[in-house]
Amino acid sequence: MVQNLIKQLPEQEQLNVLAEMKDEYDDLAESEQFGVVMSSVKKLKPRLNAILFKLQFEELMNNIKPDVVSVTAACEELLKSQNFAQLLQIILLVGNYMNAGSRNAGAFGFSISYLCKLRDTKSADQKMTLLHFLADVCQEQYPEVMHFTEELIHVEKASRVSADTLQKNVDQMGRQISGLEKDIETFPPPQSDKDLFVEKMTSFVSSAKEQYEKVDLMHKSMEKQYEDLGKFFVFDPKKISVEEFFGDLNNFRNMFQQAVKENQKRKESEEKIRRAKLAREKAEKEKEEKAKRSQLLDINAEGDETGIMDGLLEALQSGAAFRRKRGPRQAAIRRAGNAVTSILAKELMQESAPAASPPKKHKVQEEGKKEEPPVEAESLEDLLEAAPSRSS
Repeated sequence: MVQNLIKQLPEQEQLNVLAEMKDEYDDLAESEQFGVVMSSVKKLKPRLNAILFKLQFEELMNNIKPDVVSVTAACEELLKSQNFAQLLQIILLVGNYMNAGSRNAGAFGFSISYLCKLRDTKSADQKMTLLHFLADVCQEQYPEVMHFTEELIHVEKASRVSADTLQKNVDQMGRQISGLEKDIETFPPPQSDKDLFVEKMTSFVSSAKEQYEKVDLMHKSMEKQYEDLGKFFVFDPKKISVEEFFGDLNNFRNMFQQAVKENQKRKESEEKIRRAKLAREKAEKEKEEKAKRSQLLDINAEGDETGIMDGLLEALQSGAAFRRKRGPRQAAIRRAGNAVTSILAKELMQESAPAASPPKKHKVQEEGKKEEPPVEAESLEDLLEAAPSRSS
């Protein structure tokens, strides 16, 4: 209401004209009557501005103080965090290793703004970034470094603080308190017993000035802390604002936490793939073994024999499996060959023997019959026709 009243307040010349119409008060419209009453108040606009400042003072203080506290706490956390310092050492070491042999090799440090660019460097297969690699290395070899995100709890709030806006609010509060003090000193005496403006504003100015001095001191301490932080991390606090510096840190903190989660998901996915592969290989192996057992059972069932594998192993060890046995066909061929040889011998003996001694021939034939194997053949031609062809 006070804001709208100040915005719609007529100029002083118009208020003076309305003040001259107080004798015609009853004949005026309601809005004009309101103007006549307001015009009778001395230093109306300074009064309204002072009242508005008093009503908004607590809100202004609540906007300034948390921002100052957040930036101050964030500066202290960064200066005291050993885990974050060790993380920067690891990043510098990895960077120098990667840049070995180039003009950037052997660097003594790097800008904080480069932390957010770690995600831009990717592996050959484009599946992993340098930030993922660093998060993996820290998780496996430097687990204490992973707690740096818990130590920088005020960085997020500090990243939303505009140092310029904060400075303007503090300066504006100081100017308003100083202006109110001067107005009270030059304010006219009260118009009536109900006019308690000077009394109440004097009490307010005393309390507001005390709170402002504390906030101003905190703000100067915050600026000093930020300057020390600039010396520690080697950057110019005047060129890099509070919002920019802590904004980069907050982005890196969020990206690091995201990289840790993505690494965990990737490992879980790889573990699932590995387990699925092992399960598939195991199932295939069991299937092959089952098929072998089924084939072995079929062989045993057909021959009504047991211990076939044992018999095969014994035959392989003794060498019996490599000795060739003659089959019945080969034995018959061999007997047929012997019979042919015997008949040829008989015929040769008959041709060479004298014709006048037939009994002797009969005797030779009888002896040949006794010595021949029991092969049934009437003549050489029949045996040759029955036996298969053989090589000489």
